[in-house]
Amino acid sequence: MITSKVHGNLDYVTALFFLIAPSLFTLSQVGIIVCYTLAIVHFLMTLLTKFPMGLFRLIPFRGHGYVELLVGILLILGPWILADSFSKTDELLFMICGVVILAIWFLTDYQIETVKKSRS
Repeated sequence: MITSKVHGNLDYVTALFFLIAPSLFTLSQVGIIVCYTLAIVHFLMTLLTKFPMGLFRLIPFRGHGYVELLVGILLILGPWILADSFSKTDELLFMICGVVILAIWFLTDYQIETVKKSRS
């Protein structure tokens, strides 16, 4: 299982990756917009989540997990949803990112903070 602290660090790395991805890959205009949007959303979600790496701690860690589940699924489905707007590079990048996000989602214990608090 991935701890909430490790997950938070992975979230910041993910936000940074989406921020620099347009410089690393030849993406379509839509792919660039998706990357920058995901960078901002991922960064803000991490800052606002109630876990060790969150700064403002407004969003429950479990809610954070639901958003990541949705994002992972949408990234995998992106080539079909935005078929006419995505390049082949976009498709491959976002499908791989979706699989990685879903793997991290699957390995993360989103109830760990709740359990720790109830034992205190």
